[in-house]
Amino acid sequence: MATTYKTAYLQLYNFLSLLAWFAVLVRVVLITQVAGWRHVYEVNEEFVRWTQSAMMLEIGHVLFGFVRSALLTTLIQIGSRILLVWPIAYWIPSATSTNPFYVTMLLAWSITEVVRYAYFVFQLSGRGVPGFIQGLRYNTFFILYPLGIVSECACIYSAIADAGNLHPALPAALYAILAIYVPGSYVMYTHMMKQRRKAARGKQKI
Repeated sequence: MATTYKTAYLQLYNFLSLLAWFAVLVRVVLITQVAGWRHVYEVNEEFVRWTQSAMMLEIGHVLFGFVRSALLTTLIQIGSRILLVWPIAYWIPSATSTNPFYVTMLLAWSITEVVRYAYFVFQLSGRGVPGFIQGLRYNTFFILYPLGIVSECACIYSAIADAGNLHPALPAALYAILAIYVPGSYVMYTHMMKQRRKAARGKQKI
């Protein structure tokens, strides 16, 4: 019974997350086409902030054994994004409100999450993951991860000039975070490469 409730919860969580990130993607694309990319921040910032904040539940999923994801990679991914949506985008809006890298960051995030959550929705359904979804899951990161990482770093760097207005130590902290991005990005990228090889081996066995 407990397993049934856990599966139902994860199905609901992943489905709602899929809808939320699909909404982010559609809003970014439509706003860019209709009003221009400079309006993406003012229309999307709050929605993205809370959508991303909801992903902190996934840390609990790992800690309580709901999923078998690695805690380190979960913390790196979610922690870096929380930094971007709260201290950077919300507290220092000058860093992202008219920054084209904010738009490319949202595109990288939203496409990644639409694919990831769609994968999990099908996986939890018990009917198998369609081949094209699996292909997107284990191939799009080659482009989307570098795009997201570069965009995130650009937004963090843009925040440094005004960060001192919040706290004198904050600019140094942001420089330190940028330095941490190097090993952190390596961990995330190699993690996805391992997952890709694992998925390929599983497909060959079938």
